[in-house]
Amino acid sequence: MDPLVAAIDQGTSSTRFLVFNAKTAELVSHHQVEIKQSFPKEGWVEEDPKEIMQSVYECLERTCEKLCQLNVDISNIKAVGVTNQRETTLVWDKETGEPLYNAIVWLDLRTQSTVESLINKAPGQNKNHLKHKTGLPISTYFSAVKLRWLLDNVDEVRQAVLSERAMFGTVDSWIIWCLTGGKNGGVHCTDVSNASRTMLFNIHSLDWDPELCRYFDVPMEILPQVRSSSEIYGCMSSSLAGVPISGCLGDQSAALVGQMCFQEGQAKNTYGTGCFLLRNTGTKPLMSDHGLLTTVAYKLGKDEPACYALEGSVAIGGAVVRWLKDNLGIVQSSSEIETLAAAAGTSYGCYFVPAFSGLYAPYWEPSARGIICGLTQFTNRNHLAFAALEAVCFQTREILDAMNQDSGVPLTQLQVDGGMTSNRLLMQLQADILCIPVVLPTMSETTALGAAMAAGAAEGVGVWSLSPSHLPHATSETYEPQINTEESEFRFARWKKAVQRSMNWETTEPSDNANGLGKKMNGAPWGAPPTPPPTRAGP
Repeated sequence: MDPLVAAIDQGTSSTRFLVFNAKTAELVSHHQVEIKQSFPKEGWVEEDPKEIMQSVYECLERTCEKLCQLNVDISNIKAVGVTNQRETTLVWDKETGEPLYNAIVWLDLRTQSTVESLINKAPGQNKNHLKHKTGLPISTYFSAVKLRWLLDNVDEVRQAVLSERAMFGTVDSWIIWCLTGGKNGGVHCTDVSNASRTMLFNIHSLDWDPELCRYFDVPMEILPQVRSSSEIYGCMSSSLAGVPISGCLGDQSAALVGQMCFQEGQAKNTYGTGCFLLRNTGTKPLMSDHGLLTTVAYKLGKDEPACYALEGSVAIGGAVVRWLKDNLGIVQSSSEIETLAAAAGTSYGCYFVPAFSGLYAPYWEPSARGIICGLTQFTNRNHLAFAALEAVCFQTREILDAMNQDSGVPLTQLQVDGGMTSNRLLMQLQADILCIPVVLPTMSETTALGAAMAAGAAEGVGVWSLSPSHLPHATSETYEPQINTEESEFRFARWKKAVQRSMNWETTEPSDNANGLGKKMNGAPWGAPPTPPPTRAGP
């Protein structure tokens, strides 16, 4: 029997455990459990850290049962990789093992007033004021402002920090800590790809940055140790006891690896809760002039160089379908949207901008809110379903255009993955709106595959080779554009007009005590601008 490698894929809407054959990259078995999101106030999005871990254990056990039914010996599982929703922020007590608050999800907007106040204090009110170190704009999206909110507003968190019991982590850190023993010697670590989404991490030195931590007034002792994306962090303590956890990648980085985008210039777009387009820029971080993020893609080994990516992040992708289902009751299941949209065949001039969490790339406009415009008496739910799918495609077109402008080398095709890619109408619409072919791998579980590859290739495991000659050839399906460019451009221009209408909808009055802003644990204000980088003289 060939060696097997497993991956825990903890996403925003579900958790999965998948087991791959390390020689052929074939999926052997898997199990999936949905995760509840709670919305305690408008714009707030939370998940229960204990439910997240419960779902991990359930997926693990169910998958092992399925393997036994297939007469597969689970002792062939040689390593486990972890991939996760990024930026989502947790603080727990290292002595009791208990979370001190719900996980604040990446989409959450409670920190909007904090962000506005930080931008107002920045030189020139520039949201890119920290970008030279972080690669990121100051935004509600990233972990530092969420952690700041927890420190300012949750007594249990503040007390735990003062008594040196608090641990901060993104979802990967929480899972690895729990699986390696938790309060009994659990390993508190993260990898470079997840760390680079916190706004506390210097993407050049590849470590936590003391100046950024001072800026957000975050005590450095609560941060996890930063490791590479492929090395043995520790071993499983209960289920699969003794198996090394040896791969860790944020979900979008994992998909880049799983799509084998190891060459500079290769790119992929993942259609999950949000949409994320990443382009490998090699070992040099490239800064965007068009609203994209610079992020650490992966570092596949302790002594390997870090590779970077340009990223276009869209907050609401598949989440728009969940909204139509759960909030409006227009569809009973996510798969039904394709049938409805196909029945209309057009949005009939209706445009849907799902800016539920403001607009991410390329605008970074937290004041935007969702709008549906171009409605007439003729519009029905089928048109709305079509407009929702088009919205996903238009948002992808905006980040693809930005990426082409930044790199100067336009993409000639788009590699895609993620849950929404099973919607064939969506894939065809995407090709039509981009005016380039869309390439979908037959094995769509590329995020989990990427984490498994990182785990199996780690030093001390060595069951998966990442050398180009050993990588399996992935079969794929291609969607070619079928409408003329003029029609595509007309629809895209109308979409951009709709986006403008969604802007500056929800603005908060900056005040010194909004969301606890300005309270520092020792009484001094935080958020004072750090020293800007030295300006280079001309050559």
